[in-house]
Amino acid sequence: MKRHCLNLFLALAMTAALLTGCGSEAKDTASGDTAPTSSGTDAITFETVDMDGNTVTEEVFTQSKLTMVNVWATYCNPCLSEMPDLGELAGEYDSADFQIIGIVSDVMEGADQSSLDEAAGLIRDTGADYTHLLLNESLYYALLTDVSAVPTTFFVDDSGTVLRSVLGAKEKADWEELINGLLAEQ
Repeated sequence: MKRHCLNLFLALAMTAALLTGCGSEAKDTASGDTAPTSSGTDAITFETVDMDGNTVTEEVFTQSKLTMVNVWATYCNPCLSEMPDLGELAGEYDSADFQIIGIVSDVMEGADQSSLDEAAGLIRDTGADYTHLLLNESLYYALLTDVSAVPTTFFVDDSGTVLRSVLGAKEKADWEELINGLLAEQ
């Protein structure tokens, strides 16, 4: 019962926080704006599941030099609008260099089938053919405690260090410029 209450609290807290912002203007938090990053200097550690029910941990970051983690929600039009571009970007880079992971911020691990089906349909319809993770307590505390709006995007290196955060949606060319710049630094 205690775990159910905690999951319910997390779902309500995350939904309330994310409902306060769903913006289309991107802010590059590396330029001095308030950075929605993981809490503290501890290494990112989590265990959750993807849309197919497969277990995913922080080890996913070791699969590429750079990982783009895009936090989105099923109700967020700017999120859904940029997902086709993100789907294209995911296929344009060598996976050893770059990968994209989505986090469905309003669908909790263990959600009812209709919520899962809605998220899966949006992923399919937008062509966002990359791994999407479901929110749980572990993932929330590892990476999302300071996220106040969606979309929020993190760039993480292969050791699990958050390099940059971006609040809001961007055009494909803007994402490419940012991705290429971060890859050049790796």
